[in-house]
Amino acid sequence: MSHTPYDESEPESSIYRMSVAIVNGRTVTEFVEDKEAFEKCINEQFLLLDVNGDGVLSRSELRKGFDGLLVLRTESESKEEKSSLYDRVFEKFDADHSGTIDRNEFSCEMKEIMLAVASGIGDTPVQVALEGDSILKRAVEHEMVNRL
Repeated sequence: MSHTPYDESEPESSIYRMSVAIVNGRTVTEFVEDKEAFEKCINEQFLLLDVNGDGVLSRSELRKGFDGLLVLRTESESKEEKSSLYDRVFEKFDADHSGTIDRNEFSCEMKEIMLAVASGIGDTPVQVALEGDSILKRAVEHEMVNRL
């Protein structure tokens, strides 16, 4: 019997890992500015991506981690175009051009990305789908805890 994304017998189905929230730029900015909470989240994300546990991210580890973020790319995009995009992302993260991404490089770039997300959202509340334990979901949870 094959499972559909809505099959209740499949607990790991992506439909059960998604939630929806209303956010604005302040939600994200305040999370990033809470250094302790943001660094904890980023360190956890880094450890998830560092599959071989060597303390740095390789191109393939970063690519696997960012595959989900690039689902909005067109299906007609060639493998070469996708590979070029991943290479540019990796080069942006690899500030010291060592060929790997250390925890500090990852943290600095993720901070920049999240602040760009906050700027893009602005002050207008928007409804977003939150997946799994994403950084954006953690920002929403951070806001909820701090409002209590």
